[in-house]
Amino acid sequence: MLVRCLYASRPTKPMPSYLVEEILAQSRKNNPQKGITGLLCFTSSVFVQLLEGGRDEVCELFNKIARDERHHDVRLLVYEEITERCFSSWSMGQVNVHSINAALLLKYSEKAELDPFRTSGQVTMALLMELVESGAIVNRGGA
Repeated sequence: MLVRCLYASRPTKPMPSYLVEEILAQSRKNNPQKGITGLLCFTSSVFVQLLEGGRDEVCELFNKIARDERHHDVRLLVYEEITERCFSSWSMGQVNVHSINAALLLKYSEKAELDPFRTSGQVTMALLMELVESGAIVNRGGA
C-alpha cells in the first residue's frame, strides 16, 4: 500500500547549506532501496518534506525524522493512502526557495513567506504541487 506523508519542522539552529546538502545526499542514497520518493523544501526557519512510498517504510522514516535533534516542532500535515506517486522518478527533489515568486506564496498564505504552520496541510500540498509545475525544483535525484 502506498502512502503520502507531508510534514513541517523548524531547524533547532541555523543550518548551513552544506549540512542540508548532506541530508539530501543521504536521502538520495538511502531512499531508493526503501522505495521512498519525495520532495524537500527548506528556508532558514522551516523544513517542509513530502515522502511517498510503502506505509511501513514511510512511517519508519517519519518516526526517525521526528526524533532527529537537528529540528523541532515536527508537525504532520498530511498522511494519506494514495493510488499513485507524484514523484515516482525522484529519490528526493529539492525546491529552490529563492526562485519562489512572492505572488505565489500570497496565493496560499497570509504573507509572502513559506509558513506551513499557519496553513492547512492541503494548502501546503497545493503550494508544493504548484512549485513543481512552475519548475522551482533544483535537483530531483534519481529513484
